[in-house]
Amino acid sequence: MQKYIKVNNIKLFYTCTGSGAPLIMLHGNGEDHSIFNEAVALLTKHFTVYSIDARDHGQSDKVDELHYDDMAEDIRIFIEELGLEKPILYGFSDGGIIGLLLAIKYPELLSKVIGSGVNVNPEGLVKGWYIIFKIIYFFNRDRKFKLMLTEPNITKEMLSKIRIPVFLTGGSKDMIRQEHMRMIAENIPGAKLSILEGEKHGSYIVHNQKIAEVIIEYCECGKQTE
Repeated sequence: MQKYIKVNNIKLFYTCTGSGAPLIMLHGNGEDHSIFNEAVALLTKHFTVYSIDARDHGQSDKVDELHYDDMAEDIRIFIEELGLEKPILYGFSDGGIIGLLLAIKYPELLSKVIGSGVNVNPEGLVKGWYIIFKIIYFFNRDRKFKLMLTEPNITKEMLSKIRIPVFLTGGSKDMIRQEHMRMIAENIPGAKLSILEGEKHGSYIVHNQKIAEVIIEYCECGKQTE
């Protein structure tokens, strides 16, 4: 099922499929919900899956400026408008940043956050990638690249306020520094981090069912420990 919803003065496009506990899927910078098509095919056997196009991405409304706080507010309103009860949020890259911001600002909104390739400030990027993005932005002035180069700005103190389960993944060849990923996990109470050997930033996520298997396994393990 494909739909639009008005949130925060813009229209977001999303798909909804499957049955079970609500699971929100958020893509990364410059992508849209379709990167999860293969994963969703598996996830729908376990969850009601909401795959959303972020503002200025895919079929959602375009905007003049992009900020992670605005994107997080979009998802908060989306959850409240649809009456979703403590959904699980999976976020890849920018989507994971949005998940952390929601967990920090709205501790009762989500049941858990699963994030892949997440950074909490631009310095979390591998230096070579940061330089490449800076050069690209110099020539194209694309607001999506500006976003990556200037945000987010999530502090250790903010991370320490998260009170829901957080599971982070990254690739051993990720564009996010491994030390940065470890720092994030170490500052979120009870958070877990898994570095997947041989994987790049999105190699196990974009048009890949492997991330669905990771999500299912983590959520099933969580049920057994409750």
